[in-house]
Amino acid sequence: MQEDVVLQLKSRIRDQLDLDHAMTDEALMERIEQTVFQWCSSHPLTSLEKVQLVRRLFHSFRGLDLLQPLMEDKSITEIMINSHDELFVEREGQLLRLPITFESQARLEDLIQAVVAGVNRVVNESSPIVDARLKDGSRVHIVLPPVALKGPTMTIRKFPEQPLQMEDLILRGAITEEAAAFLAQLVAAKYNIFISGGTGSGKTTFLNALSQFIPSDERIVTIEDSAELQIRTVPNLVSLETRNANTEGKGEITIRELIRASLRMRPSRIVVGEVRGGESIDMLQAMNTGHDGSLSTGHSNSARDMMARLETMVLSGADLPIAVIRQQIGSAIDIVVHLSRLRDRTRRVTEICEITGVQNGEVSLQSLYKFEEKGEREGLVIGALKRTAHPLQRTWKLQMAGLSSEKGEESA
Repeated sequence: MQEDVVLQLKSRIRDQLDLDHAMTDEALMERIEQTVFQWCSSHPLTSLEKVQLVRRLFHSFRGLDLLQPLMEDKSITEIMINSHDELFVEREGQLLRLPITFESQARLEDLIQAVVAGVNRVVNESSPIVDARLKDGSRVHIVLPPVALKGPTMTIRKFPEQPLQMEDLILRGAITEEAAAFLAQLVAAKYNIFISGGTGSGKTTFLNALSQFIPSDERIVTIEDSAELQIRTVPNLVSLETRNANTEGKGEITIRELIRASLRMRPSRIVVGEVRGGESIDMLQAMNTGHDGSLSTGHSNSARDMMARLETMVLSGADLPIAVIRQQIGSAIDIVVHLSRLRDRTRRVTEICEITGVQNGEVSLQSLYKFEEKGEREGLVIGALKRTAHPLQRTWKLQMAGLSSEKGEESA
């Protein structure tokens, strides 16, 4: 549908509306249908085109405007608005620029305010950056001028209605069946697992998939900036979400506070969606004080790089000697799973490491599985996750869970 037609009819409908009285959705839809049918008398359209035009106009008044059909398109995983006249989407791993634009910067600003108001968040010139979550679970990140130089910027990451299971990731080649079975045992045996990777590498998706192996009789507390996790196999689940400060700078609730609060909720495990700063020390201390089986994610370029980043994050929240921090990391985290987005845009598990403690003052990592590339075929990277010669050293949790170390090694 041509945008100039939508703008023309939208202006005509707006002129007919009684701005002094609120109009119900039904009355607005009736008015839109009348206007479209009148216009179609001189501009013939098919029945499908008429339906699309009516829906597009209705969403421009009551929905997410031109974003609504993009939100309903299940093949689109990310919507990127760089300015009111520059829109991109990610579809099947490819970035595409759309030929559509908002009618003005003011219209985009109005839409942004409607989005944040609907989720009880505030964004303005004095507080120009906000993370929020739409009712369907999609994550929204907004940056306003003067921080955003081109104009209001909004990025929406969509999530599937049904989260991917480990079986789906195996079918997509993200992980081998052997490595998945190995991780399933480790989750069941309450190993503390940290998932690392770059932006868009699939950390949250993989964390969701791992959660299906948590025994259903446990109590889980999840902690996130914007709730994205969809853990559906554990009935006894508490989901916590941070809160931004209000316009007076008060009322902020951080991940760090939520981790501390979660310790009083008698959790079997704590799942922290992502650690970015000083809250990492609280997460490590929770793992070290009886909350085995905890899971979390973080941004990094490799498993080794994740250890260095964790040290930096802990230092930002606690004045501790580096040797103490490394000891905390070495005793708290058992396994690091690193995800990468390869040049063919596929997301793969590229390494599974065991943390074996602290040696010579450094956190010691031992690779258990590593991705081996074998070339390319028709633009796709050919390779698989291969078992290394290193055995799992921390086997006592498997034994405590009733899984002998020999059995664990057999599945590995």
